[in-house]
Amino acid sequence: MPRKSTQHKDAAKTPKAKPDSKTSAAKTPSNGKAKPASNGSTPRRKTLGMKVPSFCLGDWSYVDVQEYLKHSDTILIPKASLEQHGPHLPLYCDTITATEVARRAGEQAGILYTPTMWLGYSPQHMRAPGWGAGTITVRAETYLNMIYDIGRSLIHHGFNRLIFVNGHGSNVKVIDPVLRRLRYETGALIAYYKPYAERYIGMLKDVLEGPVEETPGWHAGELETSQVLAHNASLVRMDRAATDKAHSPKWLGDAWAKNDGMPDAVFQGYNYFQFPFDHEEFTDSGVMGVPSRGTAEKGETALSRFATHLIDAVHELEKVEVNVHNRDFTVDKAWMPG
Repeated sequence: MPRKSTQHKDAAKTPKAKPDSKTSAAKTPSNGKAKPASNGSTPRRKTLGMKVPSFCLGDWSYVDVQEYLKHSDTILIPKASLEQHGPHLPLYCDTITATEVARRAGEQAGILYTPTMWLGYSPQHMRAPGWGAGTITVRAETYLNMIYDIGRSLIHHGFNRLIFVNGHGSNVKVIDPVLRRLRYETGALIAYYKPYAERYIGMLKDVLEGPVEETPGWHAGELETSQVLAHNASLVRMDRAATDKAHSPKWLGDAWAKNDGMPDAVFQGYNYFQFPFDHEEFTDSGVMGVPSRGTAEKGETALSRFATHLIDAVHELEKVEVNVHNRDFTVDKAWMPG
């Protein structure tokens, strides 16, 4: 006999964190120099009063989770990749970005975040067999299944607002179906935060010094070098850093042009064509930009701004009414034991 769903009536309308004081908004430095990270312009969350070692889910017991859910139903899910980032940056580069942004937001504002999912969709970074790129990728279906299972597990436990903090641009290529599935199946609020600057420099226009033609926010360039320097300067081998630019793959011929890391190329002055390029086909070193422009100060500013932006977004998203209608992840699951 199939089990009945154990939906909780009180889960239909989600609790909202009740703030008890204000914090000041962060000042934006015009010279890219680091400023102490702020808690944004949002009210202080009651979760900051919890006696916990951190706001990482992996550091908590279920008693802590139950206490947190009395005040908030929001959780951050940092995720990225493990892939080559040129000769001077660690393979963990994108994961560092996602981890730092989620951790800073979580610790500053009392927002729970999961351990970072370091596997991503990175087939374009594999390079030739035996070449030694170090990249670990997963197939799209594997990746989507992992995201789905993580999301459904968290919804099962009472989280109704899931914010994925993505550090790797190519994950976006395959993510939409699973985000929609989570939303449509459960009614949970699903959001996807992209704290990086590629074609969209956004809030970092006054931080990144490289002009647009240097693609300062792209792969292993000014921004990523800066962020890893801010995280742990010992991981950056500036003695190996090389300036490089994207170019059209040789096999396409002279009629095509390419200026950045997007999966497209320009033909007759127009950008209508997209290709399943491999990274090595349009950048020889794996770098796009000028790493030597990177500084720890720029990285600190960028990570702090992204974290503050995320805190402010969480505050607004917690005003949205959410009705979860399908919480139980154990019902009719053939893969569940017993």
